[in-house]
Formats: sequence, structure tokens, C-alpha cells
Amino acid sequence: MIRIFALLAAMVAVAACTAAAPDEPLEDLGAFKLGHNIVIASKVQKVPGSREVSKDEWVDILTNEVGARFSQYEGDKTYHFGISVEGYFVAPGGVPLVLSPKSVLAVNVTVWDDVAGTKLNKKVKKFTVFETTTADSFLVGSGHARTREEQMRGLARNTVGQIEDWLVEQRKENGWFASEQDKEPDRAKAPKPSSAEADSVPPSAG
Repeated sequence: MIRIFALLAAMVAVAACTAAAPDEPLEDLGAFKLGHNIVIASKVQKVPGSREVSKDEWVDILTNEVGARFSQYEGDKTYHFGISVEGYFVAPGGVPLVLSPKSVLAVNVTVWDDVAGTKLNKKVKKFTVFETTTADSFLVGSGHARTREEQMRGLARNTVGQIEDWLVEQRKENGWFASEQDKEPDRAKAPKPSSAEADSVPPSAG
């Protein structure tokens, strides 16, 4: 994994998702309400050459960013997140215009249904997240343009953005976080009894 990570980190022209800042408009996640927000980094691997980030630092920043974003959803059904930080490369200064590596973070995510006590995704969802490139970071590398803390925050917010996009996709395709409003169209499609059927219904006693 470290070898693959090193290759990915060296790729400058890679599209990154839009970071999900806490104050951006929320998506439609139906009945979703965040319960437990558990982040671990017990197996995290650092790509050689990366700036040092401790396990606790990854746990803290991801827990905070995930909570700041997803705690705003006020559905009536509780779901839990299990997030494991698997690997990272936080770009160092490098040599401008010669070596401008991109920071990258790998996480695994599992979503749990609180009432059912089961996983919504039977297979863990893997994310490989790049930091967003700006004009400055493209030219000189993010290690020159940003502090270590800014790089970490950017990766954490892009991770939140990818998780959120995935949840929206799963809601549309697989019916995750179904709300009562989602069920109303099905009720509207239910066939109504014909006049003949209505006349055949025996009157109630009384």
C-alpha cells in the first residue's frame, strides 16, 4: 500500500472533490441523524517522506470535521460511523516546479443502522482522498503553500465531502436513510377500489 500511496502522492494533476465545509448547504439524506462518530488510526501507515502526523491528531481532526458536518442533519433515525485511517502522505516542502507532491489520505468507512444493529454497507467502503489544488500549491507544492495543520484540515474536509457524496449516492440508488416522505409516493401509487368494489363492501353492523 505504501508504494501505491507514494505514486499517487507524486501525481500533481489529479482531480479532487470539493471540501465539505461545515457551513455549506446540506444534502438530502432523508432520515439520517448521526449517532456515534468513531474514528480509529491504530493501523495507519505513513508514506516515507511525509510530514509526521500522530495517530491521535488524525483521530481528533477527522472526528471534529465529521461531527461538525454530519451533526447538522436532523433526521429521526440514528446511524453510526466507523472510520479507520489507513494511510497518509502529508506533502513536505519539496522542490518548487520540480517535485510538488500532493497530500493524500486513505480511510475505510462503515455505516451502522442503530435500530437494526446492522451494517448498511456489508463491505467496507475505501476512500483515497487528495487535497484540493490551488494555483499556489500547484506551482510550489502544498508543502510550501500550506502549513501541516492546513494540509490535514484540507484532507479531513475532502474526506467528509467524499463520504457525504457516497451517502447521497447510496440513498438514491439503494434507499438508505428512507424517511416517511419517501414512502408517501408508494402509498399514492396504491390502487384505489373501483365503484363496484366499493359497493360490494358489506355495511358495518350497528
